[in-house]
Amino acid sequence: MPSATPFSTTRRALLRACGALPAAALVGCATPGARAPQRLRLLGEATLPYRMNFQGTTVGGLSGLDHDPATGMWVALCDDRSELQPARFYTLDVSLAERALSVEVRGVTTLRTAAGQPFPRRQSGGDVVDPEAIRFLPRGAGLLWASEGDHRANRSPTLRHARLDGAHVRDFDVPAHLQFASQPGTGARDNNTFEGLALTPDARTAWVAMEAALHQDGPEPGVGRPGGPCRITAFDVASGRAVRQVAYLPDAVPRAPLLPGGFSDNGVSEILMLDAHRMLVLERSFSMGAGMSLRLYEIDTRGASDTLPMQRLGAGEYRPVAKRLVANFDDLGLSRLDNTEGMCWGPRLANGHRTLVCVSDDNFNALQVTQFAAFEFLESE
Repeated sequence: MPSATPFSTTRRALLRACGALPAAALVGCATPGARAPQRLRLLGEATLPYRMNFQGTTVGGLSGLDHDPATGMWVALCDDRSELQPARFYTLDVSLAERALSVEVRGVTTLRTAAGQPFPRRQSGGDVVDPEAIRFLPRGAGLLWASEGDHRANRSPTLRHARLDGAHVRDFDVPAHLQFASQPGTGARDNNTFEGLALTPDARTAWVAMEAALHQDGPEPGVGRPGGPCRITAFDVASGRAVRQVAYLPDAVPRAPLLPGGFSDNGVSEILMLDAHRMLVLERSFSMGAGMSLRLYEIDTRGASDTLPMQRLGAGEYRPVAKRLVANFDDLGLSRLDNTEGMCWGPRLANGHRTLVCVSDDNFNALQVTQFAAFEFLESE
């Protein structure tokens, strides 16, 4: 999410405040020039009720999604900054078949600090988190989850390991250049930090994606202007240390706001490994009055420079990953497009093809929706 000032101008706050806009303003819009081969085929959609109450918690803000093929367990991470209830994730029952998808909430788990307490509200200070992405570790080893941190609370982004009961295990060692900085024009942008999380098939490497460029690396995307590079960092799961990093160039904002001078942005909202080296990258754009746009790309992490040692990414000083369009969500037959932030592999179909399941973060906003969408994924030739 963008680093606008004051905080009330971020996408999350804008969407919550858009009660005067018609509902049609929040559905997807055409993305000029972004036609893709049909590598996704819609299987089904499902939604959860707005501000659904489950065991005393408010279901919404689902920003991360994962499925454990060994156990069949599904989890969805809530990005509530402990403002409604303490930071948490939900367990789900997901039924997926040809042309059918159903989702039921089955459990809720509170995430815990290293001291064993629920994470505090921003107003209380302390270890404030903004949960955004989640992945299962194999063989019951728990979960990895990423937080964007909170600039106002002086809490930088984190990657954490938790048990399945929410108990804290350890923090990963986040490189200094990915954290918030006191020096103007450097460091992470507020609400534009750890947004995507992917785990390699052998579970030895976790990749974490920044939503937008660091201040010193370039601008945020604008209408007709691509943004600076988003850094995607590989962490060794065993040691918790960063071992490599690649640069990803996000698209320009695909459509201008309907109101002159209105807010717009584009950034990386989730990543997912295809294999040990290839990755799916989901770009999510919002323009005030024009709605959402979602585009899915494929990259190969082997084809880029290692930017981990570089404090600043200047033009011509590094080689970004090449990206290939997998799908423009405008072309997939969805009933609407919303703020999709979670993405994972589901069970395979009878034909052996993988399924891709996505979820949207409704920002606890009545004009948005918690939307699950399942697709058959077709490998490229």
